[in-house]
Amino acid sequence: GVDSDPDAVVATRRLAAEIDPTVAVEERFRVAPVERLPFTDASFDVVLSSAVLHFARDDTHWWAMVREMWRVLALGGLLFARLAATTGQRAGLEALGGRRYVMPDGSERYLVDEDFIVAATRELGGTLADPVKTTVVHGRRSMMTWVVRKPPATA
Repeated sequence: GVDSDPDAVVATRRLAAEIDPTVAVEERFRVAPVERLPFTDASFDVVLSSAVLHFARDDTHWWAMVREMWRVLALGGLLFARLAATTGQRAGLEALGGRRYVMPDGSERYLVDEDFIVAATRELGGTLADPVKTTVVHGRRSMMTWVVRKPPATA
Protein backbone atom coordinates (compact mmCIF):
# COMPACT_ATOMS: atom_id res chain seq x y z
CA GLY A 1 0.00 0.00 0.00
CA VAL A 2 1.06 3.58 -0.58
CA ASP A 3 -0.07 6.96 0.64
CA SER A 4 1.53 10.37 0.35
CA ASP A 5 0.60 11.07 3.99
CA PRO A 6 3.28 9.64 6.33
CA ASP A 7 0.83 9.57 9.25
CA ALA A 8 -1.58 7.39 7.26
CA VAL A 9 1.22 4.98 6.44
CA VAL A 10 2.34 4.79 10.09
CA ALA A 11 -1.25 4.09 11.19
CA THR A 12 -1.66 1.40 8.53
CA ARG A 13 1.63 -0.24 9.48
CA ARG A 14 0.55 -0.27 13.13
CA LEU A 15 -2.81 -1.83 12.31
CA ALA A 16 -1.27 -4.45 9.99
CA ALA A 17 1.29 -5.41 12.65
CA GLU A 18 -1.52 -5.85 15.20
CA ILE A 19 -3.42 -8.11 12.82
CA ASP A 20 -0.37 -10.10 11.73
CA PRO A 21 2.96 -9.49 13.48
CA THR A 22 4.78 -11.43 10.72
CA VAL A 23 3.92 -8.86 8.01
CA ALA A 24 6.94 -6.89 6.80
CA VAL A 25 5.16 -3.57 7.29
CA GLU A 26 8.09 -1.37 6.19
CA GLU A 27 8.17 -3.16 2.84
CA ARG A 28 4.41 -3.53 2.41
CA PHE A 29 3.32 0.03 3.25
CA ARG A 30 5.26 2.99 1.88
CA VAL A 31 5.06 6.75 1.69
CA ALA A 32 4.85 7.67 -1.99
CA PRO A 33 2.65 9.65 -4.36
CA VAL A 34 0.50 7.54 -6.69
CA GLU A 35 2.12 9.14 -9.73
CA ARG A 36 5.55 7.80 -8.64
CA LEU A 37 4.97 4.31 -7.24
CA PRO A 38 8.08 2.66 -5.75
CA PHE A 39 7.44 -0.70 -7.41
CA THR A 40 8.77 -2.43 -10.52
CA ASP A 41 6.72 -2.87 -13.68
CA ALA A 42 4.02 -5.57 -13.54
CA SER A 43 4.46 -6.10 -9.76
CA PHE A 44 0.80 -6.70 -8.92
CA ASP A 45 -2.10 -8.81 -10.17
CA VAL A 46 -4.59 -6.33 -8.70
CA VAL A 47 -4.29 -2.60 -8.01
CA LEU A 48 -6.91 -1.01 -5.74
CA SER A 49 -7.41 2.73 -5.77
CA SER A 50 -10.12 3.82 -3.37
CA ALA A 51 -11.03 7.51 -3.18
CA VAL A 52 -7.69 8.69 -4.62
CA LEU A 53 -8.11 9.74 -8.25
CA HIS A 54 -10.54 12.56 -7.49
CA PHE A 55 -7.67 14.38 -5.76
CA ALA A 56 -6.01 14.93 -9.16
CA ARG A 57 -5.11 18.56 -9.79
CA ASP A 58 -5.93 18.34 -13.51
CA ASP A 59 -6.04 15.98 -16.50
CA THR A 60 -2.25 15.63 -16.58
CA HIS A 61 -2.07 14.65 -12.91
CA TRP A 62 -5.02 12.23 -13.25
CA TRP A 63 -3.37 10.48 -16.19
CA ALA A 64 0.00 10.36 -14.40
CA MET A 65 -1.63 8.50 -11.49
CA VAL A 66 -3.60 6.14 -13.73
CA ARG A 67 -0.65 5.35 -16.00
CA GLU A 68 1.56 4.64 -12.98
CA MET A 69 -0.99 2.21 -11.54
CA TRP A 70 -1.26 0.63 -14.99
CA ARG A 71 2.55 0.32 -15.15
CA VAL A 72 2.76 -1.72 -11.94
CA LEU A 73 -0.20 -3.91 -12.97
CA ALA A 74 0.71 -7.32 -14.41
CA LEU A 75 -0.59 -8.47 -17.78
CA GLY A 76 -4.12 -9.79 -17.32
CA GLY A 77 -4.40 -7.93 -14.00
CA LEU A 78 -7.26 -5.83 -12.66
CA LEU A 79 -7.33 -2.16 -11.77
CA PHE A 80 -10.20 -1.46 -9.36
CA ALA A 81 -10.80 2.23 -8.78
CA ARG A 82 -13.46 4.02 -6.75
CA LEU A 83 -13.56 7.72 -7.57
CA ALA A 84 -15.88 10.70 -7.41
CA ALA A 85 -18.07 11.38 -10.42
CA THR A 86 -20.53 13.93 -11.75
CA THR A 87 -23.18 11.27 -12.39
CA GLY A 88 -26.38 12.10 -10.55
CA GLN A 89 -24.93 15.19 -8.87
CA ARG A 90 -24.59 17.92 -11.49
CA ALA A 91 -27.17 20.19 -9.81
CA GLY A 92 -25.16 20.29 -6.56
CA LEU A 93 -21.79 20.98 -8.17
CA GLU A 94 -20.02 24.23 -9.00
CA ALA A 95 -17.87 23.81 -12.10
CA LEU A 96 -14.39 25.35 -11.85
CA GLY A 97 -13.17 24.11 -15.24
CA GLY A 98 -10.93 21.27 -16.28
CA ARG A 99 -13.03 18.61 -14.52
CA ARG A 100 -12.57 20.44 -11.19
CA TYR A 101 -15.71 21.07 -9.14
CA VAL A 102 -16.71 22.42 -5.77
CA MET A 103 -18.68 19.67 -4.04
CA PRO A 104 -21.78 20.27 -1.89
CA ASP A 105 -19.56 20.04 1.23
CA GLY A 106 -17.30 22.85 -0.09
CA SER A 107 -14.34 20.62 -1.00
CA GLU A 108 -12.81 20.65 -4.50
CA ARG A 109 -12.51 17.45 -6.50
CA TYR A 110 -11.58 16.24 -9.97
CA LEU A 111 -14.71 14.49 -11.24
CA VAL A 112 -15.24 12.07 -14.10
CA ASP A 113 -18.25 10.69 -15.91
CA GLU A 114 -18.96 7.41 -17.69
CA ASP A 115 -17.91 8.69 -21.13
CA PHE A 116 -14.55 9.82 -19.75
CA ILE A 117 -13.94 6.47 -18.02
CA VAL A 118 -14.93 4.44 -21.08
CA ALA A 119 -12.55 6.56 -23.20
CA ALA A 120 -9.79 6.13 -20.56
CA THR A 121 -10.29 2.36 -20.67
CA ARG A 122 -9.85 2.45 -24.45
CA GLU A 123 -6.80 4.72 -24.16
CA LEU A 124 -5.14 2.26 -21.77
CA GLY A 125 -5.90 -0.65 -24.09
CA GLY A 126 -7.88 -2.34 -21.33
CA THR A 127 -11.36 -3.80 -21.17
CA LEU A 128 -14.06 -3.20 -18.62
CA ALA A 129 -14.18 -6.24 -16.34
CA ASP A 130 -17.47 -5.02 -14.89
CA PRO A 131 -19.90 -2.34 -16.06
CA VAL A 132 -19.19 1.14 -14.73
CA LYS A 133 -21.33 1.71 -11.63
CA THR A 134 -22.10 4.85 -9.65
CA THR A 135 -23.45 5.17 -6.14
CA VAL A 136 -25.20 8.47 -5.46
CA VAL A 137 -25.02 9.76 -1.90
CA HIS A 138 -27.85 12.26 -2.27
CA GLY A 139 -26.85 15.87 -1.74
CA ARG A 140 -23.22 14.94 -1.05
CA ARG A 141 -21.37 13.10 -3.82
CA SER A 142 -21.40 10.31 -6.38
CA MET A 143 -18.79 7.55 -6.28
CA MET A 144 -18.03 5.61 -9.45
CA THR A 145 -16.57 2.11 -9.55
CA TRP A 146 -14.22 1.42 -12.47
CA VAL A 147 -12.88 -2.11 -12.93
CA VAL A 148 -10.59 -2.54 -15.93
CA ARG A 149 -8.53 -5.54 -17.01
CA LYS A 150 -5.09 -5.16 -18.54
CA PRO A 151 -4.76 -7.35 -21.63
CA PRO A 152 -3.03 -10.70 -21.09
CA ALA A 153 0.23 -11.52 -22.80
CA THR A 154 -0.24 -12.50 -26.44
CA ALA A 155 1.11 -15.78 -27.71
